[in-house]
Amino acid sequence: MKIAYLVHDLADPAVARRVATLTRAGADIDLYGFRRTETAPATVAGVDATDLGQTRDGRLAQRAVSVLARRQDVGRWARRIAQAELVMGRNLEMLVLAAAARRKFAPAAPLVYELLDIHSAMLGQRAPSRFLRAVEAALLRRSAAVLVSSQAFDRNYLSYHHPSRPKVLLAENKVSGAAPPSAVERPAGPPWRLGWFGIIRCRRSLVLLAELARRHPGLIEIDIRGKLAEAALGDSLELLTSTPGLRYYGPYDYFTDLPAIYGRVHFVWAIDFYEAGANSAWLLPNRLYEGGLHGTVPIALKSVETGRWLAERDLGLTLGEPVEQAAETLFTGMTEAAYRASAAAIAAAGVEPFLWQEADDRALMAALSALR
Repeated sequence: MKIAYLVHDLADPAVARRVATLTRAGADIDLYGFRRTETAPATVAGVDATDLGQTRDGRLAQRAVSVLARRQDVGRWARRIAQAELVMGRNLEMLVLAAAARRKFAPAAPLVYELLDIHSAMLGQRAPSRFLRAVEAALLRRSAAVLVSSQAFDRNYLSYHHPSRPKVLLAENKVSGAAPPSAVERPAGPPWRLGWFGIIRCRRSLVLLAELARRHPGLIEIDIRGKLAEAALGDSLELLTSTPGLRYYGPYDYFTDLPAIYGRVHFVWAIDFYEAGANSAWLLPNRLYEGGLHGTVPIALKSVETGRWLAERDLGLTLGEPVEQAAETLFTGMTEAAYRASAAAIAAAGVEPFLWQEADDRALMAALSALR
């Protein structure tokens, strides 16, 4: 099946994972996207990419102008979409362009909305939020399906704001493009090593973990790796260089570094308060699957979707509020036996909950093909 795929950032590793997944499943991808980098990648996961221009993180107005400009000249850059059997837009800004390109060049092709995050701008009752939801509703009426990574996006957002939504398909953020890793025997602590990997954007988590490391030297050490959302972290950034027992190692490569970075920690921090009560409460983060696949015990907030996911499978550790006190109690009371029991449960679960496999490829492609 030929899929025209429009994405918000050609340089996003998550885009590369989705392109690789669809390609491996047998799709022929025609890829278009903006970029957050100075230069555009010529290919993404081996697929030629059409660059639509540069946009900036956190600059919603600038991104809106860029989308409108590309919508105006859709006839220039989107002609190949006439060959598409399905058109998919990643997030709302790209669904706008996907719908315009489909309408002009491939009106018979199903339109799919890939909804992987719900920005705070979409929520609330102020005029801008209502306008964005109205745009979303109009595009949903033209869509054949919505692809989500967590059922909570449907349960808490789509079903509430768009009760007449089209079919909802689930594709979890399981680790893609990897072989099952070899088992790693970690020496039990203390020190207990906790990893926080991915997009580092939660100021409350950083302050909490830094305080935990400061108060309990020799008991817990914190490894932080990934992309720093500096605007969200604010003045707490200085904790990355001033806190004994806590170290920031910089970015990592999703496709090559996961076994090494997860293999050196006992626990993975899967808690995020960045958009508490909304997106952060509804998503299932990559680090949940990455950590589980590599034998690391996830720690999540009990009241959110990640905590419910773990509880349903009797895996990991969950914390209540206030999480600062709960985390301190957890680690000051951690024993070798308790850790080994949690790690054994992760190992016994096997790879199925965490690793995207051939069966997942087939299921996703079958669901997309059925839309035609």
